[in-house]
Amino acid sequence: MNAAGSDGPRETTSGPNPPDAGGSRLLTPEGPAPAVDSSRPFGVHLRMSWWKPLVVILVPPLAMLVLQVLLYQVVGVVEGSDDPMSATFTPLKFLAVNLSIGATGVLAILLLVWTARVPWRSLLSFPRAFDARRLTHYLIGAALLVGAGIGVVALVAPDSPGWTAFGVTGTTIGMLAIVLLSTPVQAVGEELTYRSATLPAAASWVRAVRPALAVGLVVSSLQFAVVHGSTDPWLFGYYTVFGISTGLMAVISRGIEAPVAFHVANNVLFTSVNTVMADGEALAIDRSTDSGDASLLILAVVNIAMVALVWLRERRARATS
Repeated sequence: MNAAGSDGPRETTSGPNPPDAGGSRLLTPEGPAPAVDSSRPFGVHLRMSWWKPLVVILVPPLAMLVLQVLLYQVVGVVEGSDDPMSATFTPLKFLAVNLSIGATGVLAILLLVWTARVPWRSLLSFPRAFDARRLTHYLIGAALLVGAGIGVVALVAPDSPGWTAFGVTGTTIGMLAIVLLSTPVQAVGEELTYRSATLPAAASWVRAVRPALAVGLVVSSLQFAVVHGSTDPWLFGYYTVFGISTGLMAVISRGIEAPVAFHVANNVLFTSVNTVMADGEALAIDRSTDSGDASLLILAVVNIAMVALVWLRERRARATS
């Protein structure tokens, strides 16, 4: 395994192309190698010194944790809560979580832009431009697939998601409003953090494309699973599958429109259903041991189906163009 900054001689003397402060500029016969490699696919298209991915991988999750704790304390003061760190989500606590994750995604992108000196647009899609129409098409397809997955879970394993009974109260309406308004921010934040930033940053440690892709997918997916804080093997495995699937969507489509669309549809629909099936009470999320079961295989199939949908659409789009 070679670091991204070790596939060519480093400049050691002053001259027309001096190295940057981190010593990461590489020389080619034509001059310093660009930070964005146009010969490589999205997700493995960055050149960075070995230490810079560590900054991108480690700093955002720590910042998110600190920000969430601070916002929880603020919410606790506003609500007069004796236990602001409890696992039960009031509308304000849920808003705090979503905003902190959204802010973390922006921080991850800014860190990568700053450390690797790459255009921020190249972290959203590459080599093509960001495509809002692509995002819309994938959002419709994702909503249909996720809706079907929810239906199958309701028929096959209705007790697995922790649903109690249908109920609508003021708490339910407040939660639904927060879900619709801020959950897309949370989903986009996670995609920016793990697919736009961590994936290409980790992949830059390896120069061969396929091994680099494998490293990027494994690191970003495991980080995604770890940050969700589940000690249940079923849930941890599902989060890992989710991370790998959305990473593949990004690589196949050369951008984050597809993973963003799937993540938004998944989180908005599932959280909305969980909210209305909480019997009018505040939503509680349990990620402890024995909180997951084999019904998560149904949701894993939904992830795989979305990957197949992205592959088919991108294949058809390239064929017609």
